[in-house]
Amino acid sequence: MAQQVEIPQRESTIPDEPGRANPFTNAQTQFDIAAEVLGLDPNMRRVLRECKRQLIVTFPVLMDDHAIQMFTGFRVQHNIDRGPAKGGIRYHQDVNIDEVKALAMWMTWKCAVVGIPYGGAKGGVIVDPKKLSRNELENLTRRYTSEISILIGPDRDIPAPDVNTNAQIMAWMMDTISMQVGHSVPAVVTGKPLGIGGSEGRAEATGRGCMLTTLAALKHLGIHPKDATVAVQGVGNVGYTTAKLLQQAGCKVVAVSDSNGACYNEDGIQLDEVVREKELTGRLRQKVCTMLTNAELLELPVTVLVPAALENQIHRGNAHRVKAKVVCEGANGPTTPEADLILAEKGVFLIPDILANAGGVTVSYFEWVQDLQEFFWDESDINQRLERIMMKAFDNVLRVSQEKKVNMRVAAYVVAVDRVAQATTIRGIYP
Repeated sequence: MAQQVEIPQRESTIPDEPGRANPFTNAQTQFDIAAEVLGLDPNMRRVLRECKRQLIVTFPVLMDDHAIQMFTGFRVQHNIDRGPAKGGIRYHQDVNIDEVKALAMWMTWKCAVVGIPYGGAKGGVIVDPKKLSRNELENLTRRYTSEISILIGPDRDIPAPDVNTNAQIMAWMMDTISMQVGHSVPAVVTGKPLGIGGSEGRAEATGRGCMLTTLAALKHLGIHPKDATVAVQGVGNVGYTTAKLLQQAGCKVVAVSDSNGACYNEDGIQLDEVVREKELTGRLRQKVCTMLTNAELLELPVTVLVPAALENQIHRGNAHRVKAKVVCEGANGPTTPEADLILAEKGVFLIPDILANAGGVTVSYFEWVQDLQEFFWDESDINQRLERIMMKAFDNVLRVSQEKKVNMRVAAYVVAVDRVAQATTIRGIYP
């Protein structure tokens, strides 16, 4: 059994319920636990638990009815001691500065745990993109990009897709920066369409990383994939790809969900049929399907649970009802620190987000490298490189977990924080 690490108590903690726990408080708490295990110098702790830069922009967008609406956006850089900042852009009505700060910090650790030379950043705009036309979405994207252009660049800060953003939005961002400087700058963003410098394998990379680490966890636990059942919360790009690849590996996917609810069939989900129904009707369903809530999906008696939606889905109010043997965090921050302790006490093998979903940023790194050298690799080469990096990182985190007798989250943070602290120490503090 992994040792229990006391969670520092903070008066500012928001009640630990889904959607209410402060993500930046959670991120700092996770860092503090790892810093304690590492015996990190207090001065270094003060540096690494805060974000380096926070940019808040408020900008006008011309709408289709010729009215002007004002929007607020963010770009946060947590740490850039190991290389340029890297992190996605999300469009969501609930985006806030604490969420973006947390995501930037998690990106720092994510890049460090898999050993790629980036620091962490994140961005977002407070908007419900479903309410915008394509033209309005393009106008918003280009204006937001112009506002944060003082920070981003191929050698400074490289955005990527995240919640409600995609390859087309990255294309608009790349074109906006290119127009400003007068020449094409493909390496300014990743996750672009292939025709303008995108990488083979990028669309499936995050889900592929989740699949690889899940299979590694099952192997470690002595569970054959054909004996494993899987439930996936959030069947967007990450969740769908994870489910599809685990199904191809022999696992039985028994439940998937979107924001409206979950489709459950203990005999197995027909993924293509379920997704096709969603495209046609807006609802996940198949011929034999029990509809559940997202909360009920989290408590299904499955081998593997993949929370691939939003933050704070597994919390102290429901963690004791989680029955899965393995939790693979496809989303960022789906489990609160309090829930971590409960899951550890139950013997759940949790693959933390900074390891599980690092496949996306790893292939983003490949894309950036390919853009800079203007030489592109084929998909099989990219998938092989990704597997090598993910398996090396998994084995390294598992080794630290066993050596220090801590759970996998703490082990991943120990690896990541140690690497960033070493880089910061070597570089020194600029006077």
